[in-house]
Amino acid sequence: MKPAMNAVTEVAAADCTAAEAHFAALFAFETDCWDTHAALASGEPGFVLLDVRGPELFARGHVPGAISLPHRKIIASRMADWPEGTLFVVYCAGPHCNGAARGALRLARLGRPVKLMAGGITGWLDEGFALDQVAAAVA
Repeated sequence: MKPAMNAVTEVAAADCTAAEAHFAALFAFETDCWDTHAALASGEPGFVLLDVRGPELFARGHVPGAISLPHRKIIASRMADWPEGTLFVVYCAGPHCNGAARGALRLARLGRPVKLMAGGITGWLDEGFALDQVAAAVA
């Protein structure tokens, strides 16, 4: 039986070794909303959660426990508030927004460990998690 040819099948899948390496590496760069929520709920998440959107959007709704730090304000002097080696998890509005990637890039350029929370606010809400609307902890 000849396999169907279409946009999915016209390029062969990677061999299993390459696929394993690729998908394993993704976890070094990102996490998801569910795992972030569980870590925050533990009381000892092991990271600082940064909402890299603007302060107005943060005030309208953000992940509980997040600190507002717009990606353009991620600079060396501001990051000195946290010890070297602190892991940061960044998020923005959602998959349609590249603010989290911009924030992650700035942190990486400053030598700070960083992961992106895939899905952002959209993913957080899709998982059924509540947002905090208290405009506290604004940097």
